[in-house]
Amino acid sequence: GPAGLTAGIYTGRSKLSPLIIDGNTPGGQLTTTTFVENWPGDISSRGPDIIARMREHAKTYGAHFLQDTVKHVDLSSQPYTIHTENGEMLKTEAIIIATGSSHKKLDVPGEKEFWGLGVTTCATCDGPFYSDQPIVIAGGGNTAMTEASFMLGFASKITVVQNLDYISANDPIKDSVIGHEKVDIMLGSTIVEIRGSDDHVTEVVVENTATKERTTVPTAAVFIAIGFKPNTDIVKGELDIDNYGYIVRNNHTLTSKEGVFACGDVSDYFYQQAVTAAGEGCMAALDCERYLRGKKTLQK
Repeated sequence: GPAGLTAGIYTGRSKLSPLIIDGNTPGGQLTTTTFVENWPGDISSRGPDIIARMREHAKTYGAHFLQDTVKHVDLSSQPYTIHTENGEMLKTEAIIIATGSSHKKLDVPGEKEFWGLGVTTCATCDGPFYSDQPIVIAGGGNTAMTEASFMLGFASKITVVQNLDYISANDPIKDSVIGHEKVDIMLGSTIVEIRGSDDHVTEVVVENTATKERTTVPTAAVFIAIGFKPNTDIVKGELDIDNYGYIVRNNHTLTSKEGVFACGDVSDYFYQQAVTAAGEGCMAALDCERYLRGKKTLQK
């Protein structure tokens, strides 16, 4: 994503010949965004286009790309070892972790069965498929309200299911959702089952967390927007990670292991913006360069 690619641009310009491992979602969350209107210098640009330009920028300055996914990182001794899904064992003196975060799942019956068949995490990607149809959005935070606001232009009805007793979003975009004639908000409720027929979602079962009363809500799609899980499984047991799964950083982008740096949503639980991720990618690259230059000087 923006963090890793920016780190690649900076380390490439520093003649460090960086290797960027794509992962299972090359480009990160920005590739699932249609139009980005807060990327400096672009009044409006498609997310995938921004990523494509960043990749080309990194390549121009000497970054190499590996189409593979990291399985585990062994930080027990230097040089560190990166194990990939395709069986590669890569040795390296320094690592910048920019694996981002992934959408949390509901983990209810029917979610897995109907994934991609009406169950999704991206309104901008799949919303237009549900024009003039009822849809359900799980969540009440900023992401959920953004999804709901987008779907106002497509869906015939939007049911927002929020487990809390209030809408937790602080983004002003919620003002366009709350009270809209198309929107029905079910507070203090959770989706406990997703049902369908003919290989597509047709309804969800919603349970009131206090009364345990269940309601069946007809829907053509379920948009899950209940937050993100940082992609830190590859370094569990190797780095200090907080109670929410984010990599703990000390002194800017440094982690608990010498020569290992973290940037972007894998360590930033607060801002989670493409532009801040790119800025942190720059910081991690500069920290990494200083570390390697200093190490080279000591070896001499």
